[in-house]
Amino acid sequence: MPQAISAPSISAARLAGLVDGFGRAPAYAGLAESLTLLVGDGRIALDTRLPSERDLSVAIGVSRTTVTRAYAALVEAGYAEARQGAGTFTRVPGDRRRAHDRALMPGGRSDVIDLNCAAASAPPGVAAAFADAVADLPAYLGGHGYFPAGVPRLQEAIARTYDDRGLPTRPEQIMVTPGALSASAIVARAFTGRGARVLVETPTYPNAVDALRDAGARLVGLPVAPDRWDLDGLEAILRQARPTLASLIPDFQNPTGLVMTAEERERVAGALRAAGTVPIVDEAHQALMLDGDPMPPPFATFAPETITLGSASKSFWGGLRIGWIRVPDRDGRATMGALTRARVRLDLGAPVVEQLAFARLLDDPEPVVEAHRARLRVQRAALVEAVSEQLPEWTFRVPRGGLCLWCRLPEPLAPDLAVEAERRGAVVAPGPVFALEGGLGHYVRIPWSRTAAELEAAVGVLAESWDVVRGRRSSRGRRTDRVIVA
Repeated sequence: MPQAISAPSISAARLAGLVDGFGRAPAYAGLAESLTLLVGDGRIALDTRLPSERDLSVAIGVSRTTVTRAYAALVEAGYAEARQGAGTFTRVPGDRRRAHDRALMPGGRSDVIDLNCAAASAPPGVAAAFADAVADLPAYLGGHGYFPAGVPRLQEAIARTYDDRGLPTRPEQIMVTPGALSASAIVARAFTGRGARVLVETPTYPNAVDALRDAGARLVGLPVAPDRWDLDGLEAILRQARPTLASLIPDFQNPTGLVMTAEERERVAGALRAAGTVPIVDEAHQALMLDGDPMPPPFATFAPETITLGSASKSFWGGLRIGWIRVPDRDGRATMGALTRARVRLDLGAPVVEQLAFARLLDDPEPVVEAHRARLRVQRAALVEAVSEQLPEWTFRVPRGGLCLWCRLPEPLAPDLAVEAERRGAVVAPGPVFALEGGLGHYVRIPWSRTAAELEAAVGVLAESWDVVRGRRSSRGRRTDRVIVA
């Protein structure tokens, strides 16, 4: 089982800084509202002990009665719990099982640390964006509520993000979807048919590959090493297979964390163009550069025919189910028409409130995304240190951003490790899950999307499990199809 993690607390001084500027008409209501947002968007973690009423009243310059009433309002709303003799602890309405769905975990277990899902909790600002979106909603209630291409306000906001990255984009080139996986499914339906060849990286994100398979595509693998793309191999494969599409993740490739350089993008774009292959580029992790030089220009800068997929889930929050497709400017109307015909067989648009919330976030995204990056830097450092200390035989390259370590084990026992680790209290995705046609038993993917304390505890479980399977070596080659990767 994972090591016990003691309940954290937050000091009065720290909390005073977080609630600075809360409304004071009346003060208790403004303080309660500020605390609700802090808990809701993750700036105060669940099960955190709040400062005593006396200490907080002194720190923020209000009466103790004001803090008492604010805490009472927080408890009544379900965002705190008063424990006799222990203090007031943060929570969320309902219970933890409802707030933290375990559907992605095998068997729905709630007693494990999930290293399978590479998605973090919401950074500061997300809850406020949803509150603002609800206030914006009445303007849309007089219509039917269906926006197959997206709410125009959000199309404009997403187009601006490409403009800011040096890739001029019109709102009409954007189709908003309920997440990037939905975007992948729409593109697959629109542009592949039974028997069509599609080039895909291996290892890669498995759910996107499944969308192509479901559309009837014949998949051609492009090997990606832990430290580079095989560009010579790519050019040879393109000459031989002549695939219709190429599915690529040039920005923090999942799971390796690689970033394709500008020079590599130019070479790949030229090779695809010569083969008549249209690139489908996933940019879900693009905003998560944690250190080093700025990101290279968008892939579509080098290959204007690129169809680009984006997502709010990695750079903002997984519960914000918004993705999008950017189509090329040239022949954009025809491309969007094909996508629209494909998508109406799947859905009629993303939820309006979520689109409005994301549009609010994109009005000034950098403070929210940078707060998210700052937290990920801390968690990445904790994970790297824990793996280095507790599993010194494992090797890995520390990516400059993204969400994951791609670790190489000395022996191909990753499937066995995943089974043993789950039994002991940690879920991890083994390499074969990411392989196009088997193999990769030497690898596991470990995301740094959990708290530092959870990561340290989970690596302890992995170290114990590794000792067991390395000594046992009884079921080498066991498949782990049950693992669902998010």
